[in-house]
Amino acid sequence: MELPKGFLFDFDGVIVDSFNSHYSAWSSAFRELFHTEIAPFPKHLSGKSPMIIAEYFCSVIGKEKQTADLYHLKDDHLDKYFTVPKLLPGIREITQFLSEEKIPYGIASNATKQFLKNSIHHLDLNFTTVFGLQDYIKPKPAPEAYISLAKALDFKEEEFKNLWVFEDSLTGTNAAKLAGMKPIGITTNYSVEELKAVGSILTYPSVLDAYQYLTNN
Repeated sequence: MELPKGFLFDFDGVIVDSFNSHYSAWSSAFRELFHTEIAPFPKHLSGKSPMIIAEYFCSVIGKEKQTADLYHLKDDHLDKYFTVPKLLPGIREITQFLSEEKIPYGIASNATKQFLKNSIHHLDLNFTTVFGLQDYIKPKPAPEAYISLAKALDFKEEEFKNLWVFEDSLTGTNAAKLAGMKPIGITTNYSVEELKAVGSILTYPSVLDAYQYLTNN
């Protein structure tokens, strides 16, 4: 098979399992700010920007006016009490393969730049082109994240249709589709049916399965 021209990766749920890293920071920030325990994390917020998540948690206790306070405090806690997320299968294999094939790749995430930088450093990952929340005016589900990354990798708009985007969330899948790229679903958070319903053209349990498909065809 002819390989895609480039590979764009979401971070949380695709490259790493970072749920505990994020939720523990939300929990400790919420406790510090409101002196009470946080609500469980709802699945529908997976992949959303941290400001939307902060707004949700504040709304549960009627404190919407303190959304920005929680957002900033969570960011502080994420950095201050940083816990290394768990690396998901296939990441080292696919980045080595793409480097050998000279196929451009990078990360576009709704996570903060500092969290991405810390995680990449501690896990010793081979990603040099990385976009995080602070790089966008409109985060996912807007297409800006993936368009910005593709342009940074020197792709022209007419080439976007030949780019694969690994995504585990409905939010990010919509962003990839709106950017005119090919969303590839990773089923860490949503089912095959749910991801295909919003535009995933292929789905895999992990990036390792996608890597094996690419190298065996």
